[in-house]
Amino acid sequence: MIKEVADILMPRQCLVCGRTLSVRERHLCIWCASDLPLTYYWEQAHNTMADKFNGVLEKFREEGETMDYSHATALLFYKGDNPYKEIPRAVKYHYNLPAGRFFASLLGRFMAGAREFQDVDAVIPVPLHWLRRRQRGYNQAEVIAAAIARELGAQLLPKALVRRRRTSTQTRLDAASRLQNVRGVFRVRQLPEGLRHVLLVDDTFTTGATLAACYLTLRPALGTAVRISVATLSVVDSW
Repeated sequence: MIKEVADILMPRQCLVCGRTLSVRERHLCIWCASDLPLTYYWEQAHNTMADKFNGVLEKFREEGETMDYSHATALLFYKGDNPYKEIPRAVKYHYNLPAGRFFASLLGRFMAGAREFQDVDAVIPVPLHWLRRRQRGYNQAEVIAAAIARELGAQLLPKALVRRRRTSTQTRLDAASRLQNVRGVFRVRQLPEGLRHVLLVDDTFTTGATLAACYLTLRPALGTAVRISVATLSVVDSW
């Protein structure tokens, strides 16, 4: 009854099309929910997102160094002309944390059923610089990571990485500039012992530069025996 009254006083709207939601609908109307552009990458050990991420890592591989293939997945595709881009935007820019938890939990449940991610024992969000976090009030990657960790039964490590300096926005940078923008930005602060499989989490995968910078920071601290995978709420569909 309380929820019905609240919907009358403050009607909730679909994040994608703006329709008024019914009591049983959460964040999306039934029509938009039925067309959610899922990637299904959690079902593919090798996929386009993972190949792109490993391609970025390859640029930093030393001669003679072996590098295991890192798995990667995202819940949905992000396209500039597609209204579903409003889902990650609502989480990142509009303080819609309930939506972030809802869709991240959905991704986490998909991942929990996938062989490549079932043994994840720690989830690490990409950190924000302390000043940007204070201005925004939260770290959207941590919101997403917490929900995924809960579904995977893994520990959340929000303090594992720290961003040493504030970087300019990545939005308008090309792939090479993004890499240069985040090189040397992160450092390891706090890691438990005995980890086997770490999952790095961010809100959106564009070129993979930020996640690659986190990976390259973590790898020496974790050692080569620990697997590192990545997951995001959305992946830019530009290839």
